Amino acid sequence: MFDRITYDPGILGGKPIVKGTRISVEFILELFASGGSIAEIVRNYPFLTEEDVRQAVNFAAQSLKNDIYLTTGVA
Repeated sequence: MFDRITYDPGILGGKPIVKGTRISVEFILELFASGGSIAEIVRNYPFLTEEDVRQAVNFAAQSLKNDIYLTTGVA
């Protein structure tokens, strides 16, 4: 399903990265959050493909899918 995303304990402490690079899924999400588009990311990082970027975003979404966030209050 995610043939372009991998982990390597020797690269970025084992964070998920795009295979064959040192670009993390986290970094790609940060680029999107700062207003970048797929086209801009690929233009600025030409060793990435559009499919690399799409898989990184999809990987992040799938990783969060089953997480439950709880908030607590102090009375």
